[in-house]
Amino acid sequence: EYKRKYREHVAREFLRYKEVNACLGENLSISSRYTDLTIARKPWSKHGGEHEAVDTSNGPATITTQTLFEPKDDGQTPQVVVLVGAPGMGKTMTVRKVMVEWVEGTLCAEFDYIFCIDCKDIASTKEVSVADLVSKCCPHRRTPVGKILDDQKKILFIFDGFEALGFSFLQPKEELSSDPREVKPLETTLMSLLKRTVLPKSSLLITMRPTGLQSLGQCLEGEHYAEILGFSAAKRKEYFHRYFENDNKADMAFRFARDNEILYSLCTIPVMSWTVCTILEQELCKKKNLFECSKATTRMSVFYLSQLTTHRDRNNPQDLQQFLHKLCSLAADGIWKHKVLFEEKEIKDRGLDQPDLLPLFLNEKITRNGVDHGNIYSFTHLHLQEFFAAMFYVLEDDEEADGDSRTLTKDINVLLENYSESRKDLNSTVRFLFGLVSQKTIEYADKTVGCRISPRSRDDLLRWLQGRHGGSSHPSQAMMVSKLDTFHFLFEMNEKGFTQSALGHFTDIDLQGIKLTFYDQMALSFCIRQWAGLGCITLRGCSFHHQDLEEKLAPSPPHSGASGVGGGPCPTTEWQQEMCSPIHLLCQALQHPGSNLQVLRLQWCRLSESCCAELAALLAEHPSLAQLELGDGSLGDAGMRLLCKGLQQPGCRLRVLR
Repeated sequence: EYKRKYREHVAREFLRYKEVNACLGENLSISSRYTDLTIARKPWSKHGGEHEAVDTSNGPATITTQTLFEPKDDGQTPQVVVLVGAPGMGKTMTVRKVMVEWVEGTLCAEFDYIFCIDCKDIASTKEVSVADLVSKCCPHRRTPVGKILDDQKKILFIFDGFEALGFSFLQPKEELSSDPREVKPLETTLMSLLKRTVLPKSSLLITMRPTGLQSLGQCLEGEHYAEILGFSAAKRKEYFHRYFENDNKADMAFRFARDNEILYSLCTIPVMSWTVCTILEQELCKKKNLFECSKATTRMSVFYLSQLTTHRDRNNPQDLQQFLHKLCSLAADGIWKHKVLFEEKEIKDRGLDQPDLLPLFLNEKITRNGVDHGNIYSFTHLHLQEFFAAMFYVLEDDEEADGDSRTLTKDINVLLENYSESRKDLNSTVRFLFGLVSQKTIEYADKTVGCRISPRSRDDLLRWLQGRHGGSSHPSQAMMVSKLDTFHFLFEMNEKGFTQSALGHFTDIDLQGIKLTFYDQMALSFCIRQWAGLGCITLRGCSFHHQDLEEKLAPSPPHSGASGVGGGPCPTTEWQQEMCSPIHLLCQALQHPGSNLQVLRLQWCRLSESCCAELAALLAEHPSLAQLELGDGSLGDAGMRLLCKGLQQPGCRLRVLR
């Protein structure tokens, strides 16, 4: 009877949860939102380092919540599992999923009781017994604790967020307890569980960040390690559909993220996928589509940063500002030196060894050489290192941290010159730079994170953009923008006035041989809308990439993640009908009031009949378009008839058609 009541209590506690951005009283179902993560089994030696003889030639050995406690190849069933993951990787959601599946009878059926303890909730506890911990998890006063503890094999303890306890792991063995009813200091009681002196036949699941993993390893017996690596490509798409529940909105949001290479890569981190979905949901509430979404990668990264630091004391932002200076200096130094791994000595020398902040930003990797040689650290994702490297150049100077820059000069022009000349790997860093100095980002970062970004670099960025397309031997070509990344940078900043100033000296666009993704087209369209002086667009050998049209218009996968099979390209919404035309965004931008375009060349761009209705509308209405060149397309007779209708309209100003 009590087992049944306890399961009912767990169901009430864990079946639903509240998200940070949820409305008052709105709770979400774990089953509807949880998306399977890639979890890799990590073999570690007792010295804390990885075993040498692990075959990872076919990638890491992956497991699921269903197989966490299944016997390994050697036939042994793990009693202690340590689930490791960086902040935002989904450790707590995985714990919730374990609890829900246990209640439903689909997981951990070998356990009669699973006691889930949030380590943040008990961190301030002075003294406690194992029996007390069990009682805290139970809803009833008359909990038969003694009877529960008698059958140790049937108990699983889950300690979520173990790093919050800040233990030293140095308890002498003689101080440990063997009696589950004995009240001891919290650290002693938990160390007794870890070292198996109390309830040695019970099982443990510990979730924690990589920081402190090596010290924890010295305390455990017979433990197994698993690491959450994040979402696979397929699971990223599934998560978007689970989040939005509306397939059309999910499709729009996912394509927006997928076509932005940096953003899509960052969505491997579950909390970043949540960040992107949260922001895009707000955008979709304002408008029907994301064609003009102004929330670029940088803004989403700052939102992610605000979520990482959301529980910190906002009354003392100076600590965070100083730490960010040191962290950004490390990131920039690494980007310049093609370096993504940092030794423990470097972390300490820079003053980054702050236990409440360091684990938020860096992963701790234990070296094979063990304790004596120190650990290795890396940023959670390369693009986050590039984001913080860009921040290094624009954070307001801090006297204490300013001397920490070592030999790295805080000269934005050096960065831009190197990118222009040879260091194309700096593209993401430069892009983040433009995003960080937008007025909206400056205000947003100050409001949400409390970090001060200087706008002084804006003039340098403007001069660089204005000068980077010059220097041609043909004077006429100096007025031409021929680098696609110029549009990326301006779209990242997303300021109309700045874009107008940057492009005001130019009259032409000339792009060749580029596969234009949906994101590329959004960036290009944004700039065209602000560019009154644009007279000529030449696209040679460019393709307008929208994935396979049939994939776009097929029914979306159900929430289970199973693939749906479409019955052919049958547009069902206004948005899908528009997107049948690959050049929709370009034509929409050119129909913007104030466009003075005179020449449009779309040569060898593989245009088809689906483009002709948009081109016809452009011909019929554009006040200044005098020359249209279409080469090597597959317009067909039906497409030509549509074009002719546009040519017959009284508003058509065309003089030359090739």
